[in-house]
Parts: sequence; C-alpha cells; structure tokens
Amino acid sequence: MSRIRSMRGFLATSVGVTCAAALALPLALPAPAQAGAPARTSEPAAPGSTQSLPLVPLAGTRALGSTASEQGLSRRDVRSFSLVGVVWDNPDSELHGRVQVRTRAAGTTHWSGWQDVETHYSDDAADLDSAERTSGRVRGATAPLWVGASDGVEVRVQATLEAGDERTGVTADSPLPRGMHLELVDPGADPVSAPAGHAEALRAEPASGASGVSAASAVSAVSTGAAAAAGALTAETVEASAANAGLAPLGATEIPALTKQQTERDPATRELPSVQDGERRLQPYIGPRPRIITRRGWGADERLRERGFVYTKKVKAAFVHHTASGNKYSCSQAPSVIRSIYRYHVESSGWRDIGYNFLVDKCGNIYEGRAGGVAKPVMGAHTLGFNTNSMGIAVLGTYGSTKPTRAALRAIARLTAWKLGLYGANPRGKTYLKSGGGNLYRKGKNVRLNVISGHRDGFATECPGRLLYGKLGTARTTAARYQGR
Repeated sequence: MSRIRSMRGFLATSVGVTCAAALALPLALPAPAQAGAPARTSEPAAPGSTQSLPLVPLAGTRALGSTASEQGLSRRDVRSFSLVGVVWDNPDSELHGRVQVRTRAAGTTHWSGWQDVETHYSDDAADLDSAERTSGRVRGATAPLWVGASDGVEVRVQATLEAGDERTGVTADSPLPRGMHLELVDPGADPVSAPAGHAEALRAEPASGASGVSAASAVSAVSTGAAAAAGALTAETVEASAANAGLAPLGATEIPALTKQQTERDPATRELPSVQDGERRLQPYIGPRPRIITRRGWGADERLRERGFVYTKKVKAAFVHHTASGNKYSCSQAPSVIRSIYRYHVESSGWRDIGYNFLVDKCGNIYEGRAGGVAKPVMGAHTLGFNTNSMGIAVLGTYGSTKPTRAALRAIARLTAWKLGLYGANPRGKTYLKSGGGNLYRKGKNVRLNVISGHRDGFATECPGRLLYGKLGTARTTAARYQGR
C-alpha cells in the first residue's frame, strides 16, 4: 500500500491576534488518524514530497512487536530524498535512545557511514496550551538531518530507557515511543522566477488594510494560467507576500537592506510604539534593516501551511537555535535545507508552519521563516514555554563541536538589532517572559532572561550547541552597537 501524506491547513486561533486571509514508498503506511484532523490529500503540483515508512523490530526482536527495544529498517532503495528524521504518535513521549541512519548518494553505489540523529527536538515546539499544540495533529519528532540527494536508506533506533512514564506509553517494558516512522523529505527543485510582467503588475496594486494589499485584488493581477505553474504567485503565495507589504514589492524574493538612517526614516518604523511617547517622538534605537530572503525567495510551498497568521503583542526577546541538521550543506543548498525543514515541521511533525521566525545560513544569509510578516510579532513554535512575545532565530547546522561562522554571528547581530529595535528592546538588556510550562520553569512563572538568549536558557536542552551559545555575548554587544547604543 502506498500513500502520499501532505498537510492542508485549517485556520488557527490563539490567545494572540489571529488574522486570516482566506510518494510514499511500498510498505509506507499513513500516520494514525487523529480526531478532527484534516484530510491529507495529494498536491501533484507542489514541489517536493515526503515518504513515510513505519519502523519495524529488527532481527532478533521481532517477537516483541511494537514493544521491541530496537527498531528500524534494513538497507533499501527509495525515491530521492535529502533530509531524514523519525517521528512518533505522542508528542509528549520522549525518545530515550539512539537514532542512526546511513544513506546512499543518489545515482551511486556509495553508502555513508552511520550518522547520529539528534533525538531531543520536541522542545522546539509550540507552547503546551496553544491551539497549535492541542490541534491533535502534532507528533513527537527527532531533529531533521540533512544528508544531501540520496536514494537508499537504512535506519536503526536503539532504546536506552531505564525508567519510563506510563502516561506517555513509554515504559521499561515498551521503551520506544509508539508509531515510529522514518520520514524522508525531498525539498523539490529551487524556485523559478515569476513570469515576466508579474512583478510590475503587482507593484501597481494599491495598498489595502493592515496587510497592505487585499489577497483578492493581488490575485487579480496575476494571470490565471501562469498562477497555476510552479513558482508562480498562487493565492497563498500572494497572501504570505502581502504580510510584508511596505518592506518590498509584493512577490519579491528578498527584502532589501537599508542603512540605519533609512531604517529610522522608514514610515513603517516611525509608526511603531517604540518610537512614540504620547505626542513626543523618541529617538529610536533601531539597527539598519538587513537583507532578508523572503519565503518566496527560498521557495516555500504556501499550500502546505495552515491558512492565516497568528500574532502576539510584541517582541521582547530573541531565542537563538541551531537546527541540529548537520553542517554538510553548501550555502547554495540552504534554500533546499529550509524547504525540507519546513516540510518536516508541517507534514511530518504536524505544526502549522515552519517553527522558526528566521533562519540564518553559514554564509550569513537571513531567511524569513514562519509566515506573517518579518516586522510583525509572529507567534512561532521554537522555544517550548516561551513563544509568546519572542522570536526564534535558527542557524542552519549543528554547533556542539563546530564553530559558527563569523558571517552567521554577524547576521544574528544585524537581525536582532533591527527586529528587537522595532519593539524598543536593548540587545544587551534583560527582560521578563511568562513561562507557558516546560522542564526548567513552571507554567505562569515570570522568568528574567537575556533579551538575546539561547534556547537552553528557556528549556533544558543542548540547543543552540555549546560553541554557538558561547558566542551570544558577542552577538549582544554587536547588536547593541548596530542600534547606536
């Protein structure tokens, strides 16, 4: 039996402000049905795909069935993929064990050695009581691992549990989470440019409403035939692009950089509460806006995510992450890595969109993450317990034993100087965030944090890796300098 698994979203609601605008391999099984979950239908026009294969007990443990302490898949041929991860039914279950994969480079007979997959990833997630977390679609997941174009795979998962938790179904007698599947993600081809004439037509659209342009009027500027083609401006793409209206032309692949003076004079900046005090204008401490590659620029298939956007009130803090997806990517591959993570977050893990608000590659390129507008307080799913009034920045790669590049650190500083400055936050300062619950702070506790924090400051985790975490002091100082402090 074979089946394509893809996510069609529903409008999400939240305690924040919600604004809505309008294949598998043989032996692959569908994910367990959840009450109220949307039908997972095929999208033949969508770039990329996800193959989902159920893990089985390995040799010598087959008699134990789903309670086996070692599960996986033997070496096999598969359709092309570039990113791999393991998911399971209950997002509250932890995988106490070791996950290893080996892959075969596409079109060759060369197999890699065994590679470890980071298992502690469920803390990169929506808050426990949020609509996104309680949707019934969220699953437990390892970190995704980028392996490059491959067409063969082998995986093994070995339990190391000594004491279990009956509430999550993981016990000493059944040490691995139930319903484990291997997810193989193909990011699809890089995006193509919009057909000639589209950009000029869309620039002529008048601004309308909070998002700057109505989805209906914007769609009318795009010819029907071309909009259906891969890379063209579909209604969903226009909606996501309109959230950045005023920063770049609708449908743009990047938001251009501005100098500090241009940023401070920008009409969008001057209207922010952080530069007003009653009738008196304040001198804004806002860093120059950096160049940001939009979702259209990295090729987001907007049909995968849930419709509409979810916002909080402000951005008081930034949490820095690493994606734990490995460092074996070139900067030209970064858009493919992001498309793969996006698909893994939405289709495999059941999130409403990619979890991070921004991503940064090793060359210092900055990418728009979760949809809703790069200057707006978009609710992410990046730091369990602290997604309200914060933003998440993920550096592509793994930084436990690898140093982050100077370019990546500079990008973090430039991005935080601008975005935190829009909301009056000092990168070298402290702030308070109320915990939504986690393994470090109880729900409801007001926690004093650095305005630029590492993921591990809000949750007991190795993220963002020892060597990246150790550089956050430098990022704070540099960001404050960019703000003119």
